[in-house]
Amino acid sequence: MSHDHHAEPFPRAMLLLAGGLIATTLLLTTAVRLGWVAQSADPVALRAAAQTKALASRDLRFLDAPGGGVQILDAKTGAVAGSVQAGSTNGFIRGVMRGLARERRLAGKSPETPFRLTAWANGELSLTDLATGRVIEVGSFGATNRNAFAALLPGIAPLPTPPSP
Repeated sequence: MSHDHHAEPFPRAMLLLAGGLIATTLLLTTAVRLGWVAQSADPVALRAAAQTKALASRDLRFLDAPGGGVQILDAKTGAVAGSVQAGSTNGFIRGVMRGLARERRLAGKSPETPFRLTAWANGELSLTDLATGRVIEVGSFGATNRNAFAALLPGIAPLPTPPSP
């Protein structure tokens, strides 16, 4: 019994187009990584270029509290700025800080160095790890999560949050 497998070759034009797409993607990625092309979605660079002013800024320390919570201290005064209890609705703060603490440990940086929370005139809110230089744009995680951090900056109004379903 013979099987006649008549296979049509894959269209050459499609292979060339796919190869061209892959090559273009790699070239553009390399150009951005090497600084030949500016990153257009970098909020830090965009704020600097627009000379966006900081409305408020506060250096904070985040300490583990008994029971899995987090105590938040003003780094300059030592006053309690807030707290997050384990299992509370502000798990976002705990999650962000857990990730940043892990990065610090891996980089061999001191856990004593504070974080800087900054509210910008354009409505953005950023958290900067002063030990590693990492910047997290808190507002990119939605109004509810932004507001959890904004509550740590006196005078910064919360954003309206969408209604719960």
